[in-house]
Amino acid sequence: MSLDLLKERFGHSVNKKTDDKEIITEKLNNKFNSKGIDDLKSFKSQHRGELEEKERIIENLEIESSNLANEVLTLEKEKSTISEELNNSKWLENNIASTTKKIYEDKIKKMSYVDSSKLIPILIEVSRQKQGNEKLNWGEWLEIAENRYLLQINESIARKIFEDTNVLIDKAISNINRKRTRGGDEPTTEFVNNSSLTFSGDSGAGTSTYVATDFNPDDHSLNLGFTVSYWVRADEVGTRMFAFGRQDENNNERFSFGIDKPSKIHIGVGNNKLTGQWNNGLNDNPGGTAAELFPDLFDSGDLKTGNWLHFVVTYQDRASIAVGSVPRIVYLNGKLVKTTNINWSSTGVDMNGVIFGARRTEGEGYNDGWSCGLDEVAIFDTEKDADWVTSAYNSGTPTDLQNESGLVGYWRFEEGTGTTVEDLSGNGKDGTLTTADTGLPTWSTDTP
Repeated sequence: MSLDLLKERFGHSVNKKTDDKEIITEKLNNKFNSKGIDDLKSFKSQHRGELEEKERIIENLEIESSNLANEVLTLEKEKSTISEELNNSKWLENNIASTTKKIYEDKIKKMSYVDSSKLIPILIEVSRQKQGNEKLNWGEWLEIAENRYLLQINESIARKIFEDTNVLIDKAISNINRKRTRGGDEPTTEFVNNSSLTFSGDSGAGTSTYVATDFNPDDHSLNLGFTVSYWVRADEVGTRMFAFGRQDENNNERFSFGIDKPSKIHIGVGNNKLTGQWNNGLNDNPGGTAAELFPDLFDSGDLKTGNWLHFVVTYQDRASIAVGSVPRIVYLNGKLVKTTNINWSSTGVDMNGVIFGARRTEGEGYNDGWSCGLDEVAIFDTEKDADWVTSAYNSGTPTDLQNESGLVGYWRFEEGTGTTVEDLSGNGKDGTLTTADTGLPTWSTDTP
């Protein structure tokens, strides 16, 4: 029997091998048909794209990291530069302060009498000239070299001067912007007298208190004519006590106002000294002596304490000292009490300005203080007449002298607080509360 018959008989196809091959091929084609291959290629391509994207990200990160490192390096350099600049700025600031300190220390060496009461007013005056009328904060204020030196000397005083200076500027601005009484009127203000200063004199607690100024009579040629107006309350009467003034070493440039003893006045002008008695020497008024004109102010010819007195001293205007002696007149509470012809011929003494609460003497500073109250001190570079004196006294109530002609110094003591007394004349000779011993002058609401 043939092989084919046997395969047919037992169920085997002759083409079985071929059929199996075809089946396997079909299965492979089904599994790996053209669409599947395309997907595989797409997957490979996608994977390659992702790898390339990762490489780009890594590359960008490396670039950004490098840039960041450069920025950090730049910032470090800038920080170093700023630090150096700050150090240089601090060095410059310290150098300026040191230079300023040396300047003033050189001045101190030339002073015949050295203490902070002389140095501090100088620093304050120069500082305020530099500051002008501009309000500053603490940091801006310390940019002025004199203020930094003042801070080194005494921080509490420096801060007080800073505060007082801004208060003065506020008041100056307020004066400029005075309220108007009605539309179109000139600015006006009501004249008030709310405070005065009280000085300790040379005895008791808080002694030798005074106000220092740089007001120099020579700067205004007062030897060619002047008027001085002031209100004083005697809290003590004794030997040589001064409300204010100065006196040179040779007694040729007196400019001092006070009492010689309970029974006598003391007015020093040039080389002349008036020490007339209240009940005898001050007798040029037809109505009688000073003690007779004002009996309530005196007790057996001695000045009583506790009363406000208004003094005016005038010196006649003249073209030059060649004119010779001219009248110096003393008024008490609006009335003439003494006239004396004198010649104030010597000027040019090298010393600081007048002080309030005592007199300044050449080589010694504070001298012969008076326990007293002081208010409304005004100085003019011209002689005022008797009618003006009557008006200024105003029956015992002070008047506003700020707009009077010839005003060269005007201290009203209206601050009521702080360590500065403003000069309202416009000449900038503000006073500074200080002491040659302990304490300071005290503000008071007791006024004329």
